[in-house]
Amino acid sequence: MLQIALAQMRVVPGRPDRNTETMLKYIADARQQNADLVIFPEMAIPGYLLGDTWEQTSFLEECETCGEEIIAASKNIAVMFGNVAVDRSKKNNDGRVRKYNAFFTAQDGRLVSPEGMPYPFTVKTLLPNYREFDDARHFFSLQKLARELGVATESLLSPVHLAVHGTTYSVGCLLCEDGWSDDYGLSPMKILREKERPDVFVNISSSPYTLGKNAKRHRVFSQIAAEAGAPFLYVNNIGIQNNGKTVYTFDGANAAYDAHGVLRLSGAPYAETAQVFDLETLPDRKPVAIPDEPEAAHIFRALSYGVRLFLETIGMKRVVIGVSGGIDSAVAAALYARVLPPENLLLVNMPSVYNSETTKGLARRLAENLGCRYTTVPIQPSVELTIGQLENATIENLFDGTTDRLSISSFMAENIQARDRSSRVLAGLAAAFGGGFTCNANKAETTVGYSTLYGDQSGFFSALADLWKYQVYDLARYLNETVYKREVIPQETIDIVPSAELSDAQDVDKGQGDPLIYPYHDFLFRSFVERWQKATPQDILEWYADGTLEKEIGCAPGLVRNHFPTPKSFIDDLERWWNQFSGLAVAKRIQAPPILAVSRRAFGFDHRESQNGPYYTKKYKALKTKILGE
Repeated sequence: MLQIALAQMRVVPGRPDRNTETMLKYIADARQQNADLVIFPEMAIPGYLLGDTWEQTSFLEECETCGEEIIAASKNIAVMFGNVAVDRSKKNNDGRVRKYNAFFTAQDGRLVSPEGMPYPFTVKTLLPNYREFDDARHFFSLQKLARELGVATESLLSPVHLAVHGTTYSVGCLLCEDGWSDDYGLSPMKILREKERPDVFVNISSSPYTLGKNAKRHRVFSQIAAEAGAPFLYVNNIGIQNNGKTVYTFDGANAAYDAHGVLRLSGAPYAETAQVFDLETLPDRKPVAIPDEPEAAHIFRALSYGVRLFLETIGMKRVVIGVSGGIDSAVAAALYARVLPPENLLLVNMPSVYNSETTKGLARRLAENLGCRYTTVPIQPSVELTIGQLENATIENLFDGTTDRLSISSFMAENIQARDRSSRVLAGLAAAFGGGFTCNANKAETTVGYSTLYGDQSGFFSALADLWKYQVYDLARYLNETVYKREVIPQETIDIVPSAELSDAQDVDKGQGDPLIYPYHDFLFRSFVERWQKATPQDILEWYADGTLEKEIGCAPGLVRNHFPTPKSFIDDLERWWNQFSGLAVAKRIQAPPILAVSRRAFGFDHRESQNGPYYTKKYKALKTKILGE
């Protein structure tokens, strides 16, 4: 009989003191429930996404001290946990002290060493260095260690042996990526399986949530458990962590698979829990069904959890949201209203002469439906003042003594409106209200910079900027139908054409709106950003020429021909938005607020980019000439 507790704990990044306190409570609870083994996530003590905090000597010492507390607490129980391990006799490639992402096993107050490992802990073999991960910058891998020692990596990989109630169990210890080795030339899981068939595999992880990731993880872990013919246990943390520009939620989703790959136990998403079970009777448990939920349900759960913890982390209790009567600000307001008390949420409508009575009425009705505070601050007087000040300003040429004046175009006037709303009204209201104001941009707008720098792209946090426009609409319907179970976001807001209402050409009552054709551009832009092999104009034009574009990018059939009747109109549109995506939009994204990630590739640290300007390959130019010539 081996009683195991899977600790799905919230890990607070950069707070080893708080995390150690949490772990000690879990260990005490597990002992009271007669557990023989309690398992914690990867980097449970320090947290994972810490940037260059890993370079602080005092922080490393603190993590080691906390690790010693956990080891000392393993009296009459075994504890598996993740922590940073430091070897001060060696250096990393950057000249700093040697650090390992390590898997520790403690029992009866001492560490249990894996056989063949030169340290009393398991070293992570595969260090991810893609997307949000930057492990190779800070840690030394088992592969590098093997090369340094002049031995094969396989010789260092071995299970841990735990003696419990007179029985010795062989446990295959894996750190996160070591169980996701499809794209690597080495598989720690396979090596452990073939070297010494363990009785059970344990994968401790710090795995950020993204849409579809849990389904993939389930398929992978189910298969490898069945192939190994041994139970497979997965332990992940909950909470939020960030790399500065991108904030990630961690949903836990602990899992236990039997030797046939059947999921027998699963942790509720975003919930702190310790599930205790008997390893021998795991196959007798009822199989866990994977919930069949719409994408919007997953998005809402991640966003509401992430917003709540982000506000808690930065100590913000009050929020101001500019509401236009449009869909993005309405969804943002409905989302924040599920996180904050209504008295701590202030919605503000800031009309100019271009805002219709329709949208002004929808903004007020949204606030009434949510039961929060509301105000109207017209911006037309201040906009006219700014334009007048700029146009009447005398520009002196101090070289030759001549003077000149500037002229404000209608396009400039649009930007002045957006900046007046954010830099003046929202910033001022937020300060007076004692909080911050949100950025309500969606991912399509963020991709091509369809926003005003220091205007509607400002704010302390961007909760929707990893959602395409169609996902914003889906979330709006889900909020009404499932979350609130009533119409809080007015149906007219969902039905009207999306529009910035910054000029006469964007009259929603006449059906005039944004230049983005969201049912098409959402998917075109997604191919630029989220495809694993990112698409460029060359790919798009090749698919267009082959007649496979809509299938490749995933939009509805017939859209391209419907909106772009000629090759020239199609190419003009493609180049317009590619130039924006690769040009000024990069500068805007660099200065944009932190984004809450839900997709497989979010802007910020996840989607790393340089300000190099747009580029078109020779093959693209040749294909363009051929298509236009024909």
